[in-house]
Amino acid sequence: MAVQLDTSPHIVKDLLEAVQLQHIFEDGKTFPDCLPKRALADIEQDYHQQKDIANFDLKKFVLENFSVPVTSAAAYKSDPEKSTTQHIHTLWNELTRKPDQAAGSLIPLPHPYIVPGGRFREIYYWDSYFTMLGLKVSSRTDLIQNMVDNFAYLIDTVGYIPNGNRTYYLGRSQPPFFSLMVKLLAEIKKNTLSKYISHLEKEYAFWMRGSKELSEKTPALHRVVRLPDGNILNRYWDEHNTPRPESYKEDVELARHSIQQPETVYRHLRAAAESGWDFSSRWFKDEILFSTIHTTEIIPVDLNCLLYHLEKTLAEAFQESGNKTQTSHYLQLSNARKAAIRKYCWNAGGFFFDYDFVAQQQKEAYTLAGIFPLFFELATPEQAMALEQIVQTKFLKPGGLTTTIFNSAQQWDAPNGWAPLQWMSYKGLLNYGFDDLAKEIKTRWLQTNNRVYAETGKMTEKYNVFSTKAEGGGGEYPNQDGFGWTNGVYLAMSE
Repeated sequence: MAVQLDTSPHIVKDLLEAVQLQHIFEDGKTFPDCLPKRALADIEQDYHQQKDIANFDLKKFVLENFSVPVTSAAAYKSDPEKSTTQHIHTLWNELTRKPDQAAGSLIPLPHPYIVPGGRFREIYYWDSYFTMLGLKVSSRTDLIQNMVDNFAYLIDTVGYIPNGNRTYYLGRSQPPFFSLMVKLLAEIKKNTLSKYISHLEKEYAFWMRGSKELSEKTPALHRVVRLPDGNILNRYWDEHNTPRPESYKEDVELARHSIQQPETVYRHLRAAAESGWDFSSRWFKDEILFSTIHTTEIIPVDLNCLLYHLEKTLAEAFQESGNKTQTSHYLQLSNARKAAIRKYCWNAGGFFFDYDFVAQQQKEAYTLAGIFPLFFELATPEQAMALEQIVQTKFLKPGGLTTTIFNSAQQWDAPNGWAPLQWMSYKGLLNYGFDDLAKEIKTRWLQTNNRVYAETGKMTEKYNVFSTKAEGGGGEYPNQDGFGWTNGVYLAMSE
């Protein structure tokens, strides 16, 4: 049974609000990551006694009572004599963290793990899969095993895999890549699938929670949505409807400019954070207005492809264990989901789109989420041919693939390209024999990585794929160095 963890950020709410709204730190994530130097109850009491005194210095109070986090690899300098590949092999050790003790907002993990880098000082769920692709190339099976076991531990203790191992991330997950991680490990070690059956089942139960309670009167609950024909698909969600502690001021300011209720805005923001695409115009009703975000009303094509893979992996795991009944059960579920994805997300114009189940119509935004059916091989050959043409004409840019075709100033839109989406597109196209386009994407993306590394000595979180002279940008924070999934995809593509 999952244990109940404290869902507070281990920071008193009033102090959190004051620190964030007064911009004590440039990065809103800094304060929730701070370590209290003494009991929080005592800090809270002193804060309320002192805050109304004349000349009270909030920043001084915080620095006296909390230790500010330091980026472990901040002092690391790359060797300009090393190639990009050599640099990445060396960087794994810099990005590795040892098992933790509970401290501040950090949820301890039993095994060593890789962090993405920069401001991201903890694990992130979907990042880790793409990092593991590179660890496999680097023959770091030890770290792959440890990371899978860490996620299994979180499933057992929390009941699901949180966005990251921070208490302020409890209430939401991230794109469900655990089944892909287990399959990756299974390529190295035999009988891996059956070993993780219970964890795969718990992961599935988390995403399907509430499905038995759905009805015409209650078509959506938690992460499940019942469609008019009785099919059940999934959406992103978060159990909380308050500002995110790590982005408090941004959330409050956005809610002030929205006609939606603040609690509704906060839920949509948190759900978008669960998607990993935080933020993108794909979640907006009006693509130019962030305040029209409506994430929980959307059935994302990529999320449902991932759950299709989870169902297929469960069937395979039960087949490995000899349980024919459960094998058949999960195959039926996967086939039903595949049909529903094709029905609701495929557009005769030649692309897969997200589905707005409240408006009962497809979204119109072209995004690389639409190529996930290629990666998971649930597109028909005819659909694949149409997708290949769209990728070629709308998404392919000088530096790789653009995330969307619309520039909203959000980081998960044009002109940015992201390593995980290059990989999913590259492998998806190869699955259907579109080798030339796949090779072109690979060549352009690796050249972009190499150029930025040669100029800066860094592997970054995202890249501007429209220009060969600009860096990636947009979003709530500056482009980050490290960078876990960029490193992983680079090595995997270079093989």
